[in-house]
Amino acid sequence: MSDFVIQTYNLSKHYPSKKAVDQVSLKINKGDIYGFLGPNGAGKTTTIRMLLGLIKPSHGSIRIFGKDLRKEKLSILRKIGSLVEYPSYYGHLSAYENLEALRRILDVPKTRIDEVLSIVRLQQEAKRPVKGFSLGMKQRLGIAAALLGNPELLILDEPTNGLDPAGILEVRELIKKMPGEHGITVLVSSHLLSEVEQMANRVGIIRNGSMLFEDSIDNLRKRTKSKIRIVLSDPEHGRRIIASTGCHVELQEGALLLDSIPESKVAEVVELLVLARHSIYRVEEQKRSLEDIFLEMVGEGNSL
Repeated sequence: MSDFVIQTYNLSKHYPSKKAVDQVSLKINKGDIYGFLGPNGAGKTTTIRMLLGLIKPSHGSIRIFGKDLRKEKLSILRKIGSLVEYPSYYGHLSAYENLEALRRILDVPKTRIDEVLSIVRLQQEAKRPVKGFSLGMKQRLGIAAALLGNPELLILDEPTNGLDPAGILEVRELIKKMPGEHGITVLVSSHLLSEVEQMANRVGIIRNGSMLFEDSIDNLRKRTKSKIRIVLSDPEHGRRIIASTGCHVELQEGALLLDSIPESKVAEVVELLVLARHSIYRVEEQKRSLEDIFLEMVGEGNSL
């Protein structure tokens, strides 16, 4: 039996005016916190709606828990909890009363309400009307509702959207506990790599409906190789000298960029340049962040 909780094959959703999702293939393992990344409008929510059976794909297939979603939709959805966009609630009712209304539909034991309120740390606020909750508390209540049916898979669409730093931290720490403490696989979408990299172990990056990258967060980090930047008096002549040593070097904006090399090699290169009567104005290490890699993939203008 496959260990993939979610597996899609060339999943596509086409409308007359655009391809919202185009041949997306996802592989999410049991126990993953999978960060589904991309700018707003990239196709994340459309993909999630297809995974939840809310809209039908134009092409492709979806397997969840090893089952075909088209053939076994109800049995699959019983094991999924989801929060898509903003949580629904009755503002005049308390947190407990909101969960009780949902519990009756799901037909789970009453004790489950206290359990999920404890998981999201809302026990002390259980009797308060929800209309008085902060955005972060409302979002945690939405996650409590998603957990009420004891899901094996939790799908969260932009769960930190609109939250202040404290609310973001609360939701992030809650998500990080799901696989280890509750045995729940998590798919969390976001347009913020800085958020996802603090909780996800695997990421998929989507732009204009197409997947650009899917791998571990560690392998994404490997793309952040640093470079050595040298500012000197005659860049073109200096480039030829450095290239003669076997180092890969580029001339960029009047400075030389070398692929990362050992410190001893840096000293050797600088010594050669000085012997060739170059004035060395600056030698520095340039590091690329994960955010740089992400913006490079999706395009800086579309990052938000």
